[in-house]
Amino acid sequence: MSDTGNRPLARVIPAMATSDGAGVKLRRSIGANGGHRLDPFLMLDEFGTDNPQDYIAGFPPHPHRGFETVTYMIDGHMRHEDHLGNVGELKSGGVQWMTAGRGVIHSEMPQQDSGRMRGFQLWINLPAKDKMQPAAYRDVPADDIPLLSLGDGVTAKLIAGRLAVGGQTTAGPINAEPGAMATDPLMADFTLPAGTATTVPVPEGHHAFVYVYEGGVLVDDQPLAMRQAGILGDGARLSLEAGAEDSRVLLVAGRPLGEPVVQYGPFVMNTREEIDQALADYRAGVLTG
Repeated sequence: MSDTGNRPLARVIPAMATSDGAGVKLRRSIGANGGHRLDPFLMLDEFGTDNPQDYIAGFPPHPHRGFETVTYMIDGHMRHEDHLGNVGELKSGGVQWMTAGRGVIHSEMPQQDSGRMRGFQLWINLPAKDKMQPAAYRDVPADDIPLLSLGDGVTAKLIAGRLAVGGQTTAGPINAEPGAMATDPLMADFTLPAGTATTVPVPEGHHAFVYVYEGGVLVDDQPLAMRQAGILGDGARLSLEAGAEDSRVLLVAGRPLGEPVVQYGPFVMNTREEIDQALADYRAGVLTG
């Protein structure tokens, strides 16, 4: 297949049930094991339940170093707090893009005791030259995320990067300018009514995957079911077609870093020695500088 054609479905990774934090139930696809990473993406977790016992304990204070976390809240309300006194309210439809950099110790706790909580957390690696930068945050409310109409009722919420549709390029609130971020991420949430289809450009050379969290789709005529991540092959476009049900699909793409990855829980560095230093810094109370 020409590298200027549609991206084929190269591999399927089913999301596996697991838990994290203080027992929050979730499903992990990318990052379920080391072989399921896709440079620069380290992990994708989906959380979604109407049962507060599955999420109420939240994610008490924990450290990070060396990568970025993207939390996309579809339904619900979480509060981010960190050791520096930063507070962020993450509400339905909003996104927090956190660059852990040198280090951050934060908590993510539900601000509801009933109702649905649903969303994603994505981990994106940082290049070696950026891993020890100061921590930074971007809280993006739902109203600041463009909603693109792609025809036949198909829409895309553009969280990061740029999409060219109908001769017009739209930029999301994160990574709006080419070259602004080392991984040049693209992240969009597509809604496809039953039986509809769409084709959108994806930067050539980027690694990319899609994740179906409602319904089911065809990716370049190959089936992908709900709660499956589909790793995409080379190409310039993504072709999606919904089946008999309305479908929702997350698209994530980024420039690969091509660097060694050594991970120990919430620390992601390039060497074992750097991991040992992160652990020593955390124990000494100097993780963040």
